[in-house]
Amino acid sequence: MKSNLKEDICYAQPKTLEQRLAIANDFTKRFNFPLPFGVDDMSNAANDAYAAWPERLYIIDESARIAYRGGMGPFHYDTKEVRAWLAARYGEVKHPEGKPSDKDKPPEKPADKPAAKPELPKSDAPKSS
Repeated sequence: MKSNLKEDICYAQPKTLEQRLAIANDFTKRFNFPLPFGVDDMSNAANDAYAAWPERLYIIDESARIAYRGGMGPFHYDTKEVRAWLAARYGEVKHPEGKPSDKDKPPEKPADKPAAKPELPKSDAPKSS
């Protein structure tokens, strides 16, 4: 992906657990990821056991047990359900309101002037008969 190249986050497929851990550690540091991060062993046992392909959402509790398992994605899981489960267990998280950037705002029109009609160039103007 171009964005991955631009951000210098492309890696060769890891062949050892140490390489896989290095990639995970880079991710957590680079993106200031505050939560514990699980890394599968090289046999991909967790992937096989959890059937996470193509996508699935799990919540693993403090005792390392599955506390929540969403449906197979991308069509049978619900991020709102996960958020509600986490809020019920740990409390609601309030995110600061995002301010729309100027590019997201519609262009402003002066309120006191009606919009001008576009004029046709003289050569394209209809001829009266």
